[in-house]
Amino acid sequence: MTANAPSLDLQQEMFRKMCLTRALEEALGRLHAQGRTRGPIHRCDGQEAVGVGVTAALETGDKVTTTHRGHAVYLGKGMDPDAVVAEIMGRATGACGGRAGHMLVADASLGMIGGNAIVGAGIPAATGMALSMQVLGQPHVAACVFGDGAAQTGICHEAMNMAALWSLPVIFVLEQNRFGLTVPFEAQSSVPDLSVRAAGYGMPAVRVDGNDVVAVYRAVQDMAARARRGDGPGLIVAETYRLEGFSTSDMGGYQDPAEIARWKERDPLTLARAALLAAGLQAQRIDALRAEAEDRIAASFAAADAAPLPVFEPDMAAMPYTAGRV
Repeated sequence: MTANAPSLDLQQEMFRKMCLTRALEEALGRLHAQGRTRGPIHRCDGQEAVGVGVTAALETGDKVTTTHRGHAVYLGKGMDPDAVVAEIMGRATGACGGRAGHMLVADASLGMIGGNAIVGAGIPAATGMALSMQVLGQPHVAACVFGDGAAQTGICHEAMNMAALWSLPVIFVLEQNRFGLTVPFEAQSSVPDLSVRAAGYGMPAVRVDGNDVVAVYRAVQDMAARARRGDGPGLIVAETYRLEGFSTSDMGGYQDPAEIARWKERDPLTLARAALLAAGLQAQRIDALRAEAEDRIAASFAAADAAPLPVFEPDMAAMPYTAGRV
């Protein structure tokens, strides 16, 4: 079974969400340079097509987990940009009350279970959610987006083995951006093609162009369809590239400038724009979508700036000692 191509309307929506994500990343880079963010920010410039393509292929009841670099997944799954930006900026109006920071944003009502600061931790979480779906007889799937470094962890292998053994409805999406922290992929893996690992667990695998949002969307749709039929998990290796450093605290110097330049030529926003033009959408409309997305993110940051900080309100009745007692 091969998924149908997304409609022109859906392609426009995916492009819009990628533009929202890029505008968010660039704004965060500027704010960090001005000293207006706390702690490192893990940007996903150049990887927007993976998070947006994955979430576009999921249904309302489906769940997704992501990494510390998950802004495209947050916005892709339908989270309000105001709530996402306010959360990153530590405001009370944020999706998690300003207490989660940029790596842990979640909205369970949308199936966005959250990012994770622990490398690989979203993999067993999604696998566990898939088990609950199976036990409850729900027609849903769980997806987890993880990176090169997480692919080398023990919990990744354990989760994949369990998922295949029990035919769980989970989709493993490896966002292969070529680095784990500052270590290139070639120094991490004993095999040049990580998709071959799936055979060891008896599950199918597919490699896709991770900068092509339509390719990612179709791959996830295919894997989701078989999972809903009860045919078990699958692995998608989405090949992309991290254009920025590991985080805003990264001093750089380990990425080949020529390699960065080659990947910039295949920027996912550029590819999506070309696809929309080929589908008959006018250039003015495409450019307007990007401008509107940039304005939307700017408005979200303005709203966050005006929003209050969280206030600690202890529940005195739940405290083990009453006030004044030693």
